[in-house]
Amino acid sequence: MGLRTTFRNDILRKHGIIPERPPSPTKQIEEALTEAARLAHENRLEGKTLDELSDLEDEEDEEFLASYRQRRLAELSLLQHNSPHGTVYPLQKPDYARDVTEASNACYVLVHLASASQGNVESALLTNIWREAARKYPDVKFCEMRGDLAIEGYPERNCPTVLVYKDTEIKRQIVTLKTMSGVKCSLSDIEKLLVDVGAVKMNDFRLIRKEDKEERQSSIKTSTKKGDDDDNDDWD
Repeated sequence: MGLRTTFRNDILRKHGIIPERPPSPTKQIEEALTEAARLAHENRLEGKTLDELSDLEDEEDEEFLASYRQRRLAELSLLQHNSPHGTVYPLQKPDYARDVTEASNACYVLVHLASASQGNVESALLTNIWREAARKYPDVKFCEMRGDLAIEGYPERNCPTVLVYKDTEIKRQIVTLKTMSGVKCSLSDIEKLLVDVGAVKMNDFRLIRKEDKEERQSSIKTSTKKGDDDDNDDWD
């Protein structure tokens, strides 16, 4: 556009013959980018675990980081206090409808259909992970029952089986741990399941970060050996 045309348009705008020139979007874009950067900075710690917060001590203001960590701990304490669960519930068949199906109207219910055989490594492993998950996610109800007692003639080869209930319906069914890292299954695999079915939000601060699964697996196996005798009493 030439200078003459620009001058003529300015005169026309002055007399209200043509509308005012629309404002340049540059300022609005700059303001939007500034606000986005501010929000990103304020929320930079959201979704990080307590371990990850500790790793940021050299990068973040010490006082701010300590305050933020205390807020996270307070949130966790409040959640655990207000949550009705926090332990693994042994199931009896007559109570299954009440303790699982009906209970799923209030929260997600995960059931471990366990093996009757002490030699089933996957089922023994899941029993220990179940305890760990129940303590960490008390807002989710974790239950356990021998598969052949829950369903007459339930095949041993299908144990362990995981059933996820919500609103009286089975939302997910997993037969054996084949799709969940097998004998290397860990809490992180259960957490992925919780996120996949919607029982836990993806940005939940309780989610563990990626870690060496073999180290965690070794810890769980040790716990499994110590707890075998006590676990068997549940099925008598």
